[in-house]
This record gives sequence, structure tokens and C-alpha cells, in this order.
Amino acid sequence: MFKYDELSDTLYINFSPGEKGTGIELNEHLLLRVNKAERRAIGLTLFEYSVLAQRTEVGPRSFPLTGLAELGDELRDLALDILQRPPVSDILTLSAYTPSGAETIPITLLLPLPAVAA
Repeated sequence: MFKYDELSDTLYINFSPGEKGTGIELNEHLLLRVNKAERRAIGLTLFEYSVLAQRTEVGPRSFPLTGLAELGDELRDLALDILQRPPVSDILTLSAYTPSGAETIPITLLLPLPAVAA
């Protein structure tokens, strides 16, 4: 279920409407809500949705998942697992940027969605 708030430019995606869960801040634009016990996504919030969805002259925008570095190992592993499976993987593509042989930064890009915002 998609709900777009034009005033705040926020897209709310609910996979399990009404269910409470744990929020994981992936970066300043993305909040993943999960059911930790069942290891599944219950929602995704995209702040500044129009920026996330905007294409550049060289293709779609990618965003570093800087929030993952702030998490403990267990919660980080849970988030990465959930990000790589539907329904989240139907919305976000997970990949990595490797600026050096010793550093890997998880990044994501927003896949095209149904017309949810004007």
C-alpha cells in the first residue's frame, strides 16, 4: 500500500498495514520498518521522495546506506537480509560502491514505482 504526502514529499509504503515494528534508519532519506522476530519488512518510508526518484543525466541516483554503519552487527545483518528480499527488493536495489580494495559501502537506488506522486 502506497501513500504519498505531497506537502512533506514523503512516500509511505506499508507491507503490513497497522503492524508495529522496529525502525531502522538506512540514511536520511530511507526508514525501514521491520518485524525483528519474524525477520521481515513491514514498511518503508522515503523522505524527499521526489529527490530519490529523480533521474540524472547519467541514470538513476544511488544513495549510500550510511545508517548501516551505526548499527550493531545483528541489526545490520538483519537489515541487509531484508533489503535483499521481496517486498523491499521490488522497490530498492542493493549494491556496493568500492572506493578502495579495503572499503565497501552499501548503496541503493529506487526502482521505478507506479505513479504515486505528481
